[in-house]
Amino acid sequence: MEPDKKNPGVKIMEVKNMDKSFGGVHAVDTFSFDVYEGEILGLIGPNGCGKSTTVNLMTGVYNHDSGEIIYYGADGSKHILDKQPTPLRAKMGIARTFQTPKPFSDMTVFDNIYTVAMLYNKSLKEARRQTEEIIEFLGFTKMLNEKSTKLPIEKRKWMDMARALAAKPRILMLDECLAGLTPSEIEESLEVVRKINSRGITILFIEHVMSAVVNLCQRVIVMLEGRHLTEGAPADVMKKPEVIRAYLGEGYKV
Repeated sequence: MEPDKKNPGVKIMEVKNMDKSFGGVHAVDTFSFDVYEGEILGLIGPNGCGKSTTVNLMTGVYNHDSGEIIYYGADGSKHILDKQPTPLRAKMGIARTFQTPKPFSDMTVFDNIYTVAMLYNKSLKEARRQTEEIIEFLGFTKMLNEKSTKLPIEKRKWMDMARALAAKPRILMLDECLAGLTPSEIEESLEVVRKINSRGITILFIEHVMSAVVNLCQRVIVMLEGRHLTEGAPADVMKKPEVIRAYLGEGYKV
């Protein structure tokens, strides 16, 4: 796949003809795409089209049946991701959040982040320093001692991002991080995503809120029934008849 001319750059990941079935269900069907370092790439499509399965394959939750996932390290090294477990991929710089936040429910905000930071730093002192920096970065200073279960849904989603940041990712996959949020919370969350991206972290953004996708992403890939339907700049993709017909509906306005 040739790089998008509007977003040339260094590839950080390549997905080539990725295939995954569950019993008789072909969830991902010869799906191919590239991810470029530093971009915010949108992945959209109808419910059940394979978006979350794709993220699960890229992060090692599932193993793909066939095809190839290639990850390029910061030093230019090439890694074929086959059956490497999720923790090893995380140490390589591949992180993700989930549609439903998964905090350590009996821990405070600080301890949720610190627990992850301890795994990715050489000392407890460094882990604490990183945790404090992330808390300040995401505006959690006033709630660092709050139990995670007491946080509103928006802040629980932010805490998922914070724990992912504690793993020092080069690419962060956000799986419907705006689901269930109010319009004002969506705007605040988009600013958080932009701030994370401004640190040089590549974002794969899986979302159904099309206004957010158009405003945030430089490039969008559309999936349909496990396959690559089309891709391009968000405003251009949303105008394509096949996207309107398959996903957005005839009443959609860009």
